[in-house]
Amino acid sequence: MHSQTAFTLVITGAPYSTQAPQTALAFAKAALAQGYSIDRVFLYGDGVHLSSALAAPPSDETNWPKAWAEFLQGNDIPAVACIASALRRGILNNEEQARYQRNASNIIEPFELLGLGEWVESIASTSKTLYFHGDH
Repeated sequence: MHSQTAFTLVITGAPYSTQAPQTALAFAKAALAQGYSIDRVFLYGDGVHLSSALAAPPSDETNWPKAWAEFLQGNDIPAVACIASALRRGILNNEEQARYQRNASNIIEPFELLGLGEWVESIASTSKTLYFHGDH
């Protein structure tokens, strides 16, 4: 077992326009299978689109937000979407919906909206941080 090694995964590429979420999920599953742990998943920039509960891809395509949510919940891994990135891209939780007087919230559980402080804290307590960027 490699329980002493924990990873923080930072995803900056959006689902459907980059491979970042798919590659990160494949890595996360393989890491857990090898006995490593995932400390947290952090979404930044366009990666926050992975936390949208409103994604509705065709039935023959993977629903990446749903696939990630099920993986995170099934493995009890915390997941954070950068609040500044999320708000710019229309991803809101109930509190931000009320604050900005919008018609709906649309963040999928277990993702939370938090600031960069969470990311810094995670890096400080994690053995390794891996970045999954978009390929533009």
